[in-house]
Amino acid sequence: MVLIRLIRPRLRPHGRPLAVLALTQVVQTTAALCLPTLNAVILDDGVVRGETAVIVRLGAVMLAVSAVQLLCAVAGVRLGAGISAAVGRDVRAELFDRVQAFSGREVARFGAASLITRLIGDVQQVQTVVLTGLTQMVAAPVTCAGGIVLALGQDVPLALLLLVELPVLALLVGLVVWRAQSLFRTMQGRVDTMNRVLREQIAGVRVIRAFVRDEHEQRRFGHTNEELTDTAVRSGRLTTLLFPMVNTVVNLAAVPVVWLGAHRVDAGALRIGVLTAFLSYLLQILMSVMMATSVFMALPRAEVCAERIEDVLRAVPGVRAPAVPRPRPRGPARLELRGVGFSYPGAGQPVLSGVDLLVRPGETTAVIGSTGSGKSTLVGLAARLFDPTEGEVLLDGVSVADLDPAALAAAVGLVPQRSYLFSGTIASNLRYGRPDATDEQLWAALETARAHDFVTALAGGLDAPIDQGGGNLSGGQRQRLAIARALVHDPGVYLLDDAFSALDHATEAAVRAGLGRATAGAAVLVVAQRVSTIQGADRIVVLDEGRVVGSGTHDDLLVGNPTYREIVLSQSAGLTGRPTGGVA
Repeated sequence: MVLIRLIRPRLRPHGRPLAVLALTQVVQTTAALCLPTLNAVILDDGVVRGETAVIVRLGAVMLAVSAVQLLCAVAGVRLGAGISAAVGRDVRAELFDRVQAFSGREVARFGAASLITRLIGDVQQVQTVVLTGLTQMVAAPVTCAGGIVLALGQDVPLALLLLVELPVLALLVGLVVWRAQSLFRTMQGRVDTMNRVLREQIAGVRVIRAFVRDEHEQRRFGHTNEELTDTAVRSGRLTTLLFPMVNTVVNLAAVPVVWLGAHRVDAGALRIGVLTAFLSYLLQILMSVMMATSVFMALPRAEVCAERIEDVLRAVPGVRAPAVPRPRPRGPARLELRGVGFSYPGAGQPVLSGVDLLVRPGETTAVIGSTGSGKSTLVGLAARLFDPTEGEVLLDGVSVADLDPAALAAAVGLVPQRSYLFSGTIASNLRYGRPDATDEQLWAALETARAHDFVTALAGGLDAPIDQGGGNLSGGQRQRLAIARALVHDPGVYLLDDAFSALDHATEAAVRAGLGRATAGAAVLVVAQRVSTIQGADRIVVLDEGRVVGSGTHDDLLVGNPTYREIVLSQSAGLTGRPTGGVA
């Protein structure tokens, strides 16, 4: 089973607690099995004969045995809860580490909604079945086996009825578990779908309202909810049917026991205490079957969840750290792309093909092209968010695939197209890439990014709270804070992926001017849609359908490159002069 393969190595570090847990369960079960025999002796030798001393003495023994049983039960549950929680913690940590190592390709393959479900819901199911199994892994079989042996010791003819009862119980449990597994696999897939729909609707609530698609989204959610509910109800009906079936079989078996036992007591062939003890052992066997059933009920869903967890853990990240990382040469950083091509899985044609690009220290290189020309993909390759399918990306003459990921992250600062902020404070977001940055460095970066004024106006300043994703800030404010975060990081290479798109022209010009001074010695790669953003760059690279179709200054390209000229004319007929200063 995948479930066993998943949890076995996570249980190995808990060998001693597991041994203690098994011991407590053996003691607990043994104590529980002793009680019916003691009760039978009290009835036959004490109550029937009127021996009060026997009743008191054996009653005290029963109290002591019950106390031992209770203490062992409490200790067992506590140990089991601690071990299962540790297993869940370890699995979640491994999943998180693996997901963090994923490139965009693996994330797209699984889907963010499914990864969240696997990391939280699926791990919780596995943790629950581990707890159930640990607290009953010894008690159920020992109780069942011990109950059968002691029942045989009380009366063999009555105990023969168990030979009919137990196979019937095993068959019922096996059929339910087999059918439940397929239902639970379907249900986990529908949980993923529900998670995805909810994420889309929450993230896109403004678009939904703008296009008045509330009723459509309600119907969409209702359909998804109905599918999940239907599967959950069917699986719930099946699993809840198991307990009544087991109970019915055992109670039906008790009828001939009582009937036969009563006749034998009446004939003097069986003592009343023995019959009572036998019925108690029959009940204990029932309870052991019920305990095992509770484990078997949780197994199908946990097995499906374990398979889904294993799928993530077995997935090989597209971007992997080298076995023996090479150090990055000291000195000013230089970024180079040689014959780079990239294709997304299943795509009919490559996004990039044969791209050569050089970004020198102290220079600004800009990339422009129509929508879908591969600009953002190029930036992702430069930051090694994924690896090229052909060619290589070099940092100071060393392939980024051979560099230690930490060294690469320290050398490259990325301002993505969608500026994302984490919940916390402005200061915690600015220090994300450089935890030891001083407040003075933060304020200097905010000044360069033209974010100083609005941060000062916020209650708390640098300690002002930031909601998840920066939801309590405007798009322009988030973008300026993302630029400031990159400045605090102070890398050798700046990757600005349409980092000024949310700014008005005046603010953009001021930010570009400040960046030009702050990044004077760094290599700067700017990707932009607006010509006004990049026309002052030292070199402009024009992309068209994933290929470089031109390279040069704004003035040179305007004269000699039809693709660039078409882009310029489509935006404005007056962008022919070269502005002074600024990143671009």
